[in-house]
Amino acid sequence: MKKLLKITLVLMLFIVLCALLLLLYWCFRPNAARVEPSLKLETWSAVSDGMHNSNTDMIFWKGNFYLVHANSPYHFATEKCRLMLWRSGDARSWEKLSEVNIPGEDIRDPKLVPMAGRLFLYVLKSTRFIAEPYSTALRTSADGKEWTPLIDIEPEGWLFWRPKTRDGRTWYAPAYWHEHGRSILLKSFDGLRWERVSAIHEGGWNDETAIEFLPDGRLLATARLEGSDSWLGDERASTLIATAAPPYTSWKSVESRVTRLDGPALFSYNGNLYAVGRHNPDPPGFFSYYGSILARKRTALYRVLKDRLVYLSDLPSAGDTSYAGVVIREGAAYISYYTSDTARDYPWIIGMLARSDILIARIELPRLERLAAEKMKGTP
Repeated sequence: MKKLLKITLVLMLFIVLCALLLLLYWCFRPNAARVEPSLKLETWSAVSDGMHNSNTDMIFWKGNFYLVHANSPYHFATEKCRLMLWRSGDARSWEKLSEVNIPGEDIRDPKLVPMAGRLFLYVLKSTRFIAEPYSTALRTSADGKEWTPLIDIEPEGWLFWRPKTRDGRTWYAPAYWHEHGRSILLKSFDGLRWERVSAIHEGGWNDETAIEFLPDGRLLATARLEGSDSWLGDERASTLIATAAPPYTSWKSVESRVTRLDGPALFSYNGNLYAVGRHNPDPPGFFSYYGSILARKRTALYRVLKDRLVYLSDLPSAGDTSYAGVVIREGAAYISYYTSDTARDYPWIIGMLARSDILIARIELPRLERLAAEKMKGTP
């Protein structure tokens, strides 16, 4: 009996030692992000205050860049979370304009939209610790400093991503159901009252859904398909790519398994469509399926085709990262995103608990085009 007890204790100590060694390796593993040298991208820090900064968006409005992001002790939902809004003439030096929080609740996933001469800010409200938003809210401003009170937006239970317009009059917004599994397209003429246009997708534990207009007027949507709610990810996880012609009532879709495109931001240049979103660099396996808290994450660039994603390059990133905003200006893309310490290569779970900063990347778009053309050579 004593011998069995000794063997058990030795085994337990061995397991604890292995776990500690693995934790040390995760904490001090050097970063292995793959940033294409041909992009010659610039990156700099916009916000570095020791907090867990995340969920960015950025626009150019009335001669200035506007940046919004979440500021929190950690990734998970907390009533201490607040959204910070900044303004800059050059995207390098930032002036704080305002902040917003919801007493007793979490607030996240902000989206800035310039509409009818005002600035609209759409946000998601959450109360559960694992950050499962349940509602979309909105406030507006004429100058970014003084804001109307937050109001809930209908349809109830649908979580908005970035609204976009092709003609400046009719706005379209993708939204996903707060319990996952469904995404729809909404339409509005004032940003306040939204009506349902069509169902984009059902199934696959569908959530974060983004849209962008194609040159011929069609809409393309990407959606994060989690497969399940497992904290170790899911072998079925993928990215939905769906397209619809006006009036956007019927969608054709495929699944791309290049990544699970968390935090998608879509943008166009010269008629070509690109995405900034999360990259999963580890080969999918039991502990590293897309979405696993034990796997590594990146913020990355993709070329988006109607039937697949083409991976182009990482941005300097690690740990908890992605959720970008994109501004196209004077032949360059300015990209806001957040990341854990880029000198390390934390698994996602450590990144979610650690500090993270807001970075800005600047990429000359002709270089991005050339990289995309090179990566697509020989592909059908």
